[in-house]
Amino acid sequence: MVLTGPSLVAIFLICAAGVFCSALFARKQVPSVLAVAGTLSSILMVLTSAIVLLGGRPFEASLWTLDGFGRLAIHLDPLSSIFLLVSGVVYFSVSLFAASYLKNQAHAAHPHRHYSILYFALMASVVLILVAGDTVLFLISWECMSIFCFLLINYFPRGQADKSAGYIMLAMSEAGFLAVAVAFLFLARSAPDFSFAALRIASATLSPHTLWLPFLLGLFGFGVKAGLVPVNFWLPRSYTAAPPAFIPVFAGITLNLGFYGILRLNADLMHAGYGAGIVALIAGSVTALVGILYATTDNDMKTMLAHSSIENAGIIVAAFGAFLVFRAFDETVAAALALSAALYHMVNHSIYKTLLFEGAGHVEAATGTREMDQLGGLSRLLPGLSAVFLVGCLAISAVPPFNGFVSEWMTLQTMLRSALLASTSVRIVFALCGAALALTAALAVTCFVKSYAMNFLGIRRGNWELQDKTQAMNKFPLVFLAVLCLLLGVLPTYVLPMLNRSVEPLAGASVTTALVQPFFTATPQNVQLPAAFLQDFHNLGAQAGKGVIPGRGLVVLLRGKEANPVVFAMSPSYSIVALILLVAATWFVVSRFTKKRTLARRPVWAGGIPRLLPVLTYTGTGFSNPVRVVFQAIFRPNIIEDTRQTVAVHFRTAIHRQREETHVVDRLLLKPVGSSVQWVAAFLAGMHHGKLNAYVTYVLAFLLLVLFLYRGG
Repeated sequence: MVLTGPSLVAIFLICAAGVFCSALFARKQVPSVLAVAGTLSSILMVLTSAIVLLGGRPFEASLWTLDGFGRLAIHLDPLSSIFLLVSGVVYFSVSLFAASYLKNQAHAAHPHRHYSILYFALMASVVLILVAGDTVLFLISWECMSIFCFLLINYFPRGQADKSAGYIMLAMSEAGFLAVAVAFLFLARSAPDFSFAALRIASATLSPHTLWLPFLLGLFGFGVKAGLVPVNFWLPRSYTAAPPAFIPVFAGITLNLGFYGILRLNADLMHAGYGAGIVALIAGSVTALVGILYATTDNDMKTMLAHSSIENAGIIVAAFGAFLVFRAFDETVAAALALSAALYHMVNHSIYKTLLFEGAGHVEAATGTREMDQLGGLSRLLPGLSAVFLVGCLAISAVPPFNGFVSEWMTLQTMLRSALLASTSVRIVFALCGAALALTAALAVTCFVKSYAMNFLGIRRGNWELQDKTQAMNKFPLVFLAVLCLLLGVLPTYVLPMLNRSVEPLAGASVTTALVQPFFTATPQNVQLPAAFLQDFHNLGAQAGKGVIPGRGLVVLLRGKEANPVVFAMSPSYSIVALILLVAATWFVVSRFTKKRTLARRPVWAGGIPRLLPVLTYTGTGFSNPVRVVFQAIFRPNIIEDTRQTVAVHFRTAIHRQREETHVVDRLLLKPVGSSVQWVAAFLAGMHHGKLNAYVTYVLAFLLLVLFLYRGG
């Protein structure tokens, strides 16, 4: 713990050095400053968080005292260390990617030094949010983060739509900031100061009904940043408008700050009840389903990935809501499982979404377009990028052995643990939310099959040309993240004990003891695994690797109580071995029995068409059209133009259909609210028609109202 303080100071000093060097150095040297200072500070983030997680003791330090606000303090505990660790990993990759991207892009009107200065300022504010130990420092850092995000979004504006997206994001961030500030002030009204420790003590004296106000304010305020329905309408617009060099930070780091705020407020500073957990569970499930529906049907790569971020945010918040419910019903093991699933999915989403956004940045730089209906055939032109992008698509689709499978498996098992709850109505809510999350997982596979197939497979459908200079962009950040996707997927028994450092104090139970046994050896702390049960798993080979592999076993196992002794088990570590053996056996059999065959190539008969034209190929719009049809009640599209074109005389008719879709949140919330505000404004404007008699009537009516209230009092 002695090194924690100096390493934190070093992070801020490197950020300051990055700001000054970016301002003083020549324009061509700024990308190198971004890469060197960014990677150094990110490595220190990882090391600092690892010290706290491995040591198990939080770090505290006092800064200075402000009159009327109390002492400003830094507090780094296991919960904030998890988020700092993820931020460091993402910043390591993004710093290298951004440096390579800026070096290959010419923006004479916007020198790179301005971008680099804002980049390091945002990095310092993110770290300060995660280490803040009091309300004042937290809110100041949060406001700085929102302002820097706005400036970076509008750094390379390509039109009025991009500028308005940044302003909408800033307006929503300010609304969320005010809600969060009120929530903290409400908790601090009976506390001696604004420190988080004082807020914990003060919230313990409040009744459960009183805690509803800070919970709802916090869920709204932090939900804006996390992208929860219905306050996420700004997110797809801002993600689409953001520069490719910045959007991975937006998706992999600042989005997590919303989750961090929700966890810090509701799981640490106060103990929200099961009603709050139900609200979070429903909000998360609806957010996940709505997000993946729009991701599946959108054909812009960045916008599609933005909607996918909304989906993953919903999964995380749904698991957190389940944690609150289980903790309120004193089901500590299930609560630990739910919180572990939420944190694990947060980590996974940061890794594979950063990979996918960086891959989308490479595609846009190489082709000049993000439209999936225009792309195609990139696997032959950019095979390395195609391979790492495929890893990201498999990971986010929860396909083993990659990391998305582990966290989504744990989330679905969390929903099934609702059988432990006594309340029938709560179990029904869990069943419906679990079904929504299962449907979300299925649609995610459809979405990213479309994403990879339309971008990298088939033939080129647009008129774009591959840019030679962009092929020299650094691919190492993507390879680094792809390897992490695999490691996080095959080694969950090493990840869960690290997450348990922050889970156990909040849930009241150890997820490591409940899920990952030391090679299934009976321990005094574990009473859920009888000896006969352990022997059965020993016979199935769960002890493989004992004495050779360090640490705990390689099987994640969850067993119910005596009333519900259902067993759920998985082992991605063994699964990848089985997968490798299966692929090797298949290759051997195929090569063995086909090596004497000769390959004959013949012209393909395509219904009389001489060659397959791009207009005849499957597009992203056609691929996702069944989803549009099934969920038409949600999309409610308006057909603006419907034209038909004959192709190859008699063989087929191409249909060109222009659709206008209004997002369900805009249609059900924003438009009614906007219409109501306009009606009120028109009514009030009608009162100002310039007639003296009307103004005298208003004054007389107001005086009569005052007299009536006075006499009534």
